[in-house]
Amino acid sequence: MQITQHEAAALAPFQWLKKPAVDGPPAQRDPKVVERVSEMLSTIERKGLDAVRAYAEELDGWSGDLEISAEELKKSGDALPPDVRTALEMGYERTHRFASAQREHLTDFEIELAPGVKGGQRYVPVTRVGAYLPAGRFPLLASAFMTVGVAKAAGVPTVVACTPPSGEHGAHPAVLYSAYLSQADRVFAVGGVQALGALAFGLLGEAPVDMLVGAGNAFVTEAKRQLFGRVGIDLLAGPSEVAVIADDTADPAWVAADLLGQAEHGPNSPAALITTSEELGRKVIAEVDRQLETLTTREIAGAAWRDYGSVIVVRNADEAVAVADVIGPEHLEIQTEDDDFYLQNLTNYGSLFLGPWSTVAYSDKGIAGTNHVLPTGKTSRYNAGLSVSRFLKPLTYQRAAKEGTAALAPAVERISAFEGLAAHGATATLRIDKIGRRSEAFDSVPPALRDQL
Repeated sequence: MQITQHEAAALAPFQWLKKPAVDGPPAQRDPKVVERVSEMLSTIERKGLDAVRAYAEELDGWSGDLEISAEELKKSGDALPPDVRTALEMGYERTHRFASAQREHLTDFEIELAPGVKGGQRYVPVTRVGAYLPAGRFPLLASAFMTVGVAKAAGVPTVVACTPPSGEHGAHPAVLYSAYLSQADRVFAVGGVQALGALAFGLLGEAPVDMLVGAGNAFVTEAKRQLFGRVGIDLLAGPSEVAVIADDTADPAWVAADLLGQAEHGPNSPAALITTSEELGRKVIAEVDRQLETLTTREIAGAAWRDYGSVIVVRNADEAVAVADVIGPEHLEIQTEDDDFYLQNLTNYGSLFLGPWSTVAYSDKGIAGTNHVLPTGKTSRYNAGLSVSRFLKPLTYQRAAKEGTAALAPAVERISAFEGLAAHGATATLRIDKIGRRSEAFDSVPPALRDQL
């Protein structure tokens, strides 16, 4: 989310109250990560499941069964506190309801383009999806809702999930219960690069998946990058990001809390405040420092704020929009007196959170219903977050009748002749000759083409 010199030169003048201490994007590709992932994927492709098991033991200390049984998956919720179980069930229900509404609004259609010529589109789900459910420093319990559950809402027949082993239990019970609620077809206790390789190469008792989804660490992201092309992917997610646009009506304590709420994802997670009020900006900086004193994750969130935190003062709402669209944050909160202005004018963000009551954490945990698998690293300029549409292929079809020949064939014949593609032209010529070049069917053909018939 950093602003480069070239980007700054194109913006109206703005004031830095706090600049990131680290110069450069936090999600740079580490050559050592690239090399290690390449070596692992090559080994997994050559040696198959033996390599997956070897990496599971080497990297995760796991030598037990890789697959979580259906019975164990069903009972996983029994190991959870009742209130956590209820919260997860609520998160799944809302995420599923939102995804189902998305699917309902993606409709098949057919249109008549000319007499006897119809074109249409059908939304067809991919056949097999592999979902990675991270469970590293902090298990992200709602990830299954956003990946497995949304794929199922899209109509994907088979979704296979992988999650890192967790101690002696095979996998984190809350992650397993989320996968169970989300209707995963099979779940495996396999983490990292070996999980993605096993899914892509079809090593888990299933055919290779068509698509890999789900966030993870730098190794997981690099594995998705290298496997892209062999399989589809959702997006290449870097460190979690948050930006807040706020004016003098915002509460500095709330803004600071929301910045730290995403900064604690990792020590390289950017957090930015864009404000039209210098006074608010200074109060938020002081409030962040105050809240860090008692925050249990201050070593992580504090490092992220120190190295990647920023506070930018602009003159008005238009300039705030311009800065936000340049940094294109994953999560963007709006806490102003005119939130709808930003809804109508912002274009680059992963997901938007309107008003002080709409904190990012509501979405992170699945309780707000929207997806938390979102573009990072300024890729929101051309990409969007995961949704049912990512699992659906908009497949087109054409239906031409005999009477549609006049609307199609003469133009194709002439264009093909001009291009020098004789075989293309012949496909149209055969059909013209079949109905007769002087047929009444061609009465509506433009004179410049009719003269050639």
